[in-house]
Amino acid sequence: RLPRARREEIALARWPQELDGFRIAQVSDVHIGPLLDRTFARSIVAQVQELHPDLIAVTGDLVDGTVAHLRDDVAPLAELSAPHGVWFVTGNHDYYSGVESWLAEVARLGMRPLCNERVRIDTPRGSFELAGVNDRLGALFGPEHASDLDAALHGWDGERPLVLLAHDLTTFHKAWPRGVDLQISGHTHGGQIWPFGWAVRLVVGFVAGLYRRGKATLWVSCGTGFWGPPMRLRAPAEITEIVLRSARDPRAGDP
Repeated sequence: RLPRARREEIALARWPQELDGFRIAQVSDVHIGPLLDRTFARSIVAQVQELHPDLIAVTGDLVDGTVAHLRDDVAPLAELSAPHGVWFVTGNHDYYSGVESWLAEVARLGMRPLCNERVRIDTPRGSFELAGVNDRLGALFGPEHASDLDAALHGWDGERPLVLLAHDLTTFHKAWPRGVDLQISGHTHGGQIWPFGWAVRLVVGFVAGLYRRGKATLWVSCGTGFWGPPMRLRAPAEITEIVLRSARDPRAGDP
């Protein structure tokens, strides 16, 4: 089946009222490769563009295969567009597939990789910080590919809220004590086939959906494609429309 469009409204304690309703379309764990091809990529683009998001986040594991083999299959992704950009962070499978070539290819397709770095997103209504880190397993492919949250947050004074893109949801263990407002992740596929989600919960602690630690929030997508057996059970594929809401009450002040 094609992934479902899922709308998730997330209230953040520090999200400014001026940006209430800002929408991020998340695509994660697509796994374009032997079983998911150009047709699937085209369908993803159509679904995402129907949402008219403010920003698009591609949170890793885009492919299973080399650029030489999959260039035509990923080509439709060049049609992804949003007023505040299309952003990409690496997943572990992107490293297995030749990360340097894929970083160049996603940039050619119009996505901006965030490799342990941070940018400011300015809108007519206000601004926030967007950061992205390499996948945790990137370190196996050279120290320059290691996940480095310190580098991504370097220079952030905490004045503006910060949204972090990280394929590996366990990054949240380090992110929430650092004051990150929202982390958007994937990787688990929600377990993909029941009851594997229980095993993921035991090992990782997070599986899919919304989690909170202090004032920080983690969102974990069930993923847009699949890996391994071409099936899902009780963990449907999804494209997530994340609607960010301000939890501030103007009558009571900040929480």
